[in-house]
Amino acid sequence: MTASNQSGTVGFIGLGSMGAGMTRNLQKAGFTLVVNDIRREQAAELIHGGARWADTPAEVAADSDLVITMLPTPRHVSEVMNGKAGVLAGIVPSGTWIDMSTSVPDVADEVRKSNPGLHVLDAPVSGMSTGAANGTLQIFIGGDADDVTRLAPVFEAMGDRERILHVGAHGAGYTVKLMLNQLWFSHLVATAEVLAIGVKAGVDLGVLRNALVNSPARSNFVEHDVLSVLDHGDYDEGFAIALACKDLGLSVDLAGSVGVPAELSALVEQIFRRARAAYGDKAGEMTPMKLYERLIGVDLRL
Repeated sequence: MTASNQSGTVGFIGLGSMGAGMTRNLQKAGFTLVVNDIRREQAAELIHGGARWADTPAEVAADSDLVITMLPTPRHVSEVMNGKAGVLAGIVPSGTWIDMSTSVPDVADEVRKSNPGLHVLDAPVSGMSTGAANGTLQIFIGGDADDVTRLAPVFEAMGDRERILHVGAHGAGYTVKLMLNQLWFSHLVATAEVLAIGVKAGVDLGVLRNALVNSPARSNFVEHDVLSVLDHGDYDEGFAIALACKDLGLSVDLAGSVGVPAELSALVEQIFRRARAAYGDKAGEMTPMKLYERLIGVDLRL
C-alpha cells in the first residue's frame, strides 16, 4: 500500500489527543482520510485538509480500504466495531481493521472469529501525544507478517520506522503495550517514593537524582521522564490519570487471566487510583508524584 494510489484510503475512528496527531501525519503522507469521532469539531482541521467526514463507523468502513480505531477502552472498541452502525456493518468481508487502542485481545478475537476473512492487526502505540503529533510513535504490532509488510507505509506515516515492531501473533501487540505501561507506572511510583524519602531525610534533590542516574539503579524514567515534574511541575495532562488507571486495571486483569500473581502492579494500581480520587479524572498520569510531595510537604523541584 502506498499513499499515492487508490488503495490508500484510510478510515480513522477516534480523534482524541492521540488520534488527532496520527491522522494529521497520515494526511501529510498523502493518504486520503475518512474520519469519525463522537465530536465532529475534532475533525475540522482534517476536513479542511481534504478528509471526508462519516456520520457512523459503518460509513467509515464502507468508504475506506482499511479502518483504524484509536479509542479509550475495550468497551468503546467493541461498541464501534459491533454496534448497529458499527464498522462490521460496513466493512467488506476481506477488509482490514487495525486497532491501535491500548486494549486487550478479547474484542479483536471475537471479531476475527465471527469474520474469518477479515485482516485484523492489533497495533497499540507508545510515545504520548507528542509522539503522535511528531510522527515518532513506537508501534507494537500483533498479527500476520504479510499484513504487517503490506501496511508498512501506513505505520511509517505515524511512527518511527526503527521502532515499528512486529511483536508476534494476534494479541501480542496489546500484551507488549500493557507490559510497557505496567513497568513505566511502577517506575514512576518507585521513583516518587525514593525521591520523597531521600529529600525528607535531608539529601538535596539534585544530588540524589544525580547519584541515582550514575548508579546501578539508573533508569530512563529517573534520567529523563521524571524531569517533566522536577524541572517544570508538569504532571503530563496530555494523558489523563483515568486512562492510566484503566491501563493498569487491564494489566492486572491480564496477569490474572494467565495465572501470574501481580502483587506489585496491583499496589501500583491502587496508588494511581488514590491519586485519581484526590486530583480528579483529568489530572496528568504523573500525578501520583503529588501524593508523595503532599506527604513530605515539599514540591520535588530541581
